[in-house]
Amino acid sequence: MLRFTVRRLLTAVPVLALVSLMSFAVIWLVPGDPASAFLDTGATPDQIAAVRHRLGLDQPFYLQIIAWYGRVLRGDLGQSILLNRSVAASILERLPVTLSLAALSLGFAAFLGVCAGMLAAMRHRNWADQTIMTLALLGLSIPEFWLGLMLVFTFAVQLHWFRAGGYVPIDQSVLGWWQGIALPAFTLAVVQMGFIARMARSSMLEVLHQDFVRTADSKGLPWGLIMLRHALPNALVPILTVLGIVTGSLLGGAVVVEQVFSLPGVGRLVIGAVLSRDFPVIQGTLLFVAVIYLLVNLVVDILYAVVDPRVRLE
Repeated sequence: MLRFTVRRLLTAVPVLALVSLMSFAVIWLVPGDPASAFLDTGATPDQIAAVRHRLGLDQPFYLQIIAWYGRVLRGDLGQSILLNRSVAASILERLPVTLSLAALSLGFAAFLGVCAGMLAAMRHRNWADQTIMTLALLGLSIPEFWLGLMLVFTFAVQLHWFRAGGYVPIDQSVLGWWQGIALPAFTLAVVQMGFIARMARSSMLEVLHQDFVRTADSKGLPWGLIMLRHALPNALVPILTVLGIVTGSLLGGAVVVEQVFSLPGVGRLVIGAVLSRDFPVIQGTLLFVAVIYLLVNLVVDILYAVVDPRVRLE
């Protein structure tokens, strides 16, 4: 198991190097002079040159990329020009909001999606199966920003069950945290529920036609026990693959949802950086999210080996 994990870590190194290079290249791909974005339109050439020198943009490309990798290896993602503080500190300050949103959304999507997929597989080709698949397709088609606004209007404005926006840390108030994070988490999870439900149904249908399931059924075991103890473990590998993809989608979708619900997370930090052309923040957040996504894929690979020992042999 240790060798399997080490191999997966080694394969992630070149991916991380490529992502860090792409993060650095953001400042070169955007049209115009990045230094002029931080000055007024009437800035003099001397002022622009001073900003370019402060950002290191007056150096050759190879020296800039060497300096970038050197800072990244030390954990230094640069200094935010808009916030006038460390990029790493700005990200870490907002990271708990985004991680709690993504984690709760993943919990909603995984539990409800897998349960819906299993029920659809058990009721294959009857009204329950068709209803679940129709709802899954509907969930995949709903824009997140529209669903978020509808949930706010219904459950926050009309019923007053949740707050319309804002965030309360869980260590200050569990109830306040739940009232602020439940609606955005459900909004973010709805689209992924449909994706997971469809994959879980497909994977379960394939397993339910295997000989060991028919043998367990012929022995008179309860159908619920067959599904949970025999069918579901053998259908988990495709579902785990989907959960890894969904986690990345949740991190990306958090940008829109955090804006709708006014959550002070990494997504809103990125939007503010893009609007103000704060390139150090854009570079740092892109690299940070990529590292989280690589760690999620690593965890999924390890779970493959835990669920199915044949993966380790391969």
